[in-house]
Amino acid sequence: MKIAVIDGLGGGFGSQIINRIKAEFADKLDIIALGTNAIATSKMLQSGANSGATGENALILNIKYVDLIVGPVGLIIPNSMKGEITTVMAEAITSCDAKKIIIGMKQPHVKLVGLSKKSLNELIEDLLVEIRSFVKNQNN
Repeated sequence: MKIAVIDGLGGGFGSQIINRIKAEFADKLDIIALGTNAIATSKMLQSGANSGATGENALILNIKYVDLIVGPVGLIIPNSMKGEITTVMAEAITSCDAKKIIIGMKQPHVKLVGLSKKSLNELIEDLLVEIRSFVKNQNN
């Protein structure tokens, strides 16, 4: 099963997600780090992603071949992540066939009502619950 972890800026968020996925699933999942910039991709690769690619075209191409996309809510909001998520990227992510597990995090220019005030660690734990469920359902 192939999972895309998408992140931008410094890649710290995606890096934490990859560390946790690797700790739980070891080599059972093929993780591709898709960074909006080279720093984010590099950091996610250092955290154990199996492969990586950078930029708009690489993201659009690679999400066609994954089963699951994981990342922050900014992935589906054009111009988020300080402008690193283009309209084309957001549309490609929301329109592709892969299942998406999106972590609700605050966005400076968008108010998301109903989000709980959980810590990043708690949000990542919730993410892992969803990934476990997805993997279990794919294996049945």
